[in-house]
Amino acid sequence: MNRSFFEYIEYQKRYSPHTLASYKNDLKQFGAFLSRTYEERPENATFPMIRSWVVELIEKGYANTSIHRKISCIKAFYNYQRKQNQRQDNPAGNIQLPKRPKQLPVFLTETQTYNLLDEISFSEDFEGLRDKAILELFYSTGIRLDELINLKDQDINYSTQTIKVTGKGKKQRIIPISDRLLRIIKNYKEKKAEALENTSAYFFVTNKGRQSYSKLIYRIVNKYLKQVSTAEKKSPHVLRHTFATHMLNNGADINAVKELLGHATLSATQVYTHNTVERIKSIYKQAHPRA
Repeated sequence: MNRSFFEYIEYQKRYSPHTLASYKNDLKQFGAFLSRTYEERPENATFPMIRSWVVELIEKGYANTSIHRKISCIKAFYNYQRKQNQRQDNPAGNIQLPKRPKQLPVFLTETQTYNLLDEISFSEDFEGLRDKAILELFYSTGIRLDELINLKDQDINYSTQTIKVTGKGKKQRIIPISDRLLRIIKNYKEKKAEALENTSAYFFVTNKGRQSYSKLIYRIVNKYLKQVSTAEKKSPHVLRHTFATHMLNNGADINAVKELLGHATLSATQVYTHNTVERIKSIYKQAHPRA
């Protein structure tokens, strides 16, 4: 049953590899809890059993965001069971979840971004040019980590100065790139061909020419963000947040930013407008005589 469920969300619902891996871990954890506590399997769980699991997660100190994701997984699993006529109800449907705290996106200031991209000295070898291209691409396009990892050589159109990105649900979008980014990409591509004889079809590769992976990209971004930011978060997503915030702060239309980010709904993009409003308030307080 579990295998067919994961095939369903991977091939029909088109969940991302990251979400798929998380759901597999969540369902495995839920199954272990049921076996340990009730000697029962997920297929036969009841509402009280699921509620007691949520209580255990809270008592163990799991973040509300993690609990929400785990219950989303369980709900999806029982919805699938209903589709397959394996059961009549969804026992997770009425689970009361802890309130999810509103967290504002962490982003770099324009000065910090300048320091990151223009003041740090990158080496001219393969690694240096690759690292610089990764940082520039994240900030200039706002793409996600998985989207960068899965970017292929054929996805970059040098004549139209665009890249084709495959996002969540396998949806594709076209993002324009600047002259500056195009030069950086070309420099990296030339050095890659010079340094590595055989590489994969993916644009960003390891020192051995294989497709890059999440931990590698995270380490690269974290390494350089440490040099310009004291914020606790120093992940690739910080550069995505920075892209969106700077675009809106400089007058970009929110619907255009939504399309560039690949958001399914406008509400997902609106979280960035809070930073813009706070910036306007700050300017007002500094400039208005009666503020």
